[in-house]
Amino acid sequence: MVPRYSRPQMDAIWSPAERFRIWFEIEALAAEAMAQLGTIPDDAARVIRAKGSPRAAAIDAAAVEAIDAIERVTRHDVIAFLTYMADGIGPEARFMHQGMTSSDVLDTALAVQMTRAADLIIADLDALLAALKARAMEHKFTPTIGRSHGIHAEPTTFGLKLAGHYAEFARDRARMMAARAEIATCAISGPVGTQASVDPRVEAHVAAALGLSVEPHSTQVIPRDRHAAFFAALAITASGIERLATEVRHLQRSEVREAEEFFHPGQKGSSSMPHKRNPVLSENITGLARLVRGYVVPALENVTLWHERDISHSSVERVIAPDATTALDFALNRLTGMMEKLVIYPERMRQNMESLGGVVHSQKVLLALTQAGMSREGAYAAVQRAAMATWTTLGEAGARDFRAHLLEDPEVAALMDGAALDAAMDPARDFVSVDAIFARVFGP
Repeated sequence: MVPRYSRPQMDAIWSPAERFRIWFEIEALAAEAMAQLGTIPDDAARVIRAKGSPRAAAIDAAAVEAIDAIERVTRHDVIAFLTYMADGIGPEARFMHQGMTSSDVLDTALAVQMTRAADLIIADLDALLAALKARAMEHKFTPTIGRSHGIHAEPTTFGLKLAGHYAEFARDRARMMAARAEIATCAISGPVGTQASVDPRVEAHVAAALGLSVEPHSTQVIPRDRHAAFFAALAITASGIERLATEVRHLQRSEVREAEEFFHPGQKGSSSMPHKRNPVLSENITGLARLVRGYVVPALENVTLWHERDISHSSVERVIAPDATTALDFALNRLTGMMEKLVIYPERMRQNMESLGGVVHSQKVLLALTQAGMSREGAYAAVQRAAMATWTTLGEAGARDFRAHLLEDPEVAALMDGAALDAAMDPARDFVSVDAIFARVFGP
C-alpha cells in the first residue's frame, strides 16, 4: 500500500525485515522441538537460537538486500533466507529446516502476520465503536428526518441513525474475531503434508509458542478457504465503512447540511472556489473500501490449487494481504476521527423535517383515521389527497400545510377535528421506542 494510506503499526507487520524475523522464529522453534525429540543435537538447537536471534533481530534494509541478492541466484526465497542465516550461525545451521518444506515456513509466517493485522483491525473497530456510541448517546433524542429512496419518510433521531451503524460494526468485530481464529493456524507438516519427515509434535510446539492452532490437515499448504473467509470479513467491514461514509456525504450536501466533516483551520476545499467545504474524508475512505472489497475475488480464486499444492496463490497474497489490511486499518482510523469530530446541525435537521409542511406524519394520520372508523383504503386515499395537495403547492403564496388540507377534506373532518389531528401528529409519538432500541444495541 502507498505510504499515503498506511499507518506505521500495520506497515511494520508486513515489512520484509519483520517477515524474515518471523521466518527465523519458526525455524528456531522447530529446531528446539526437534532437539527435544532427539531428531537433531541439543547443542545445534542452542546455537541456532543463540547466533540466529541477534542476526535475525538485526535484519535491516541492507540485510534484506543481501537476502534478495541470494534469491536472484537461487530463485527461491526460503533457500535464500536459510543461506543468509547460515552465514551467521555456522555449521549448526545444517540442522535448520530438517524435514520441513518451504510452505511450512511461509504459511505459518503468513498466519502470524494476518493474526497481528487482525488484532490491529479489531482494536480499530473498538475505537470506532466507542466514538459511535458516544455520538449516538449525545444525539439520542435529536430529531431528524428519515429518508427512503432519498425522499423524506418519517422522523427518526440522529442517535438512532448512529446506533444502526454501531450495531453493524459490532457484527463486523464479531466476524473479524471469527476470521482471526480461523486464520491463526500453523502447519509444519513437510512435503505434501504427510508429516512423514517431521514429527507432528514439532508442529504442536511451534503452534503453541506462536499462539496458533494446529492445522488439522494441510496439503503441504494451509487450505485457502481460511484465507478467503478472512478477506471476506475485511470486505464486509469495508462495506460498513462505505455505508457510513455515504451517509455523511449525503448529509453534507449543500441542500441538506445536517452534518458535515470537521473543517480544520487553514484547510482549503478547492483550488478555485474558496467557499468549498467538501466531504473529502468520506470520499477518501469510500475509495479505500472499494479496494478492500476488490481483493475478495482473488482470495476466493486462491482456494483452488493443483493437487497438494502449487504457488499460484503466492503472488496474489503478497499483494492483497498487506494492501487489504493496511487500507482497512487506515480507513477505520480515519473514520473514527471523522465521527469524533463530526459537526452536527440539529436546527437544520428540524428545518428540513418541517420543510414539507407536515406530510411526514401521513402514516400517523392514516392509522388514526382507521381507528376512528374509516376503511384503510378510504383513509389512504384521503391522506394521500391532502399530502399531494401540500406537496405540489409548497413555496407558493398562500400555500396551506398538510394539517389544513386534511381539515378541508369532508371525510377527514367528519371523524377528526384539529385537536385530534394535533394529537395524532404529535412528534413525541415518533420516539417512544428509542430507549428500547438503544437498550438492544448498547445494552442496559
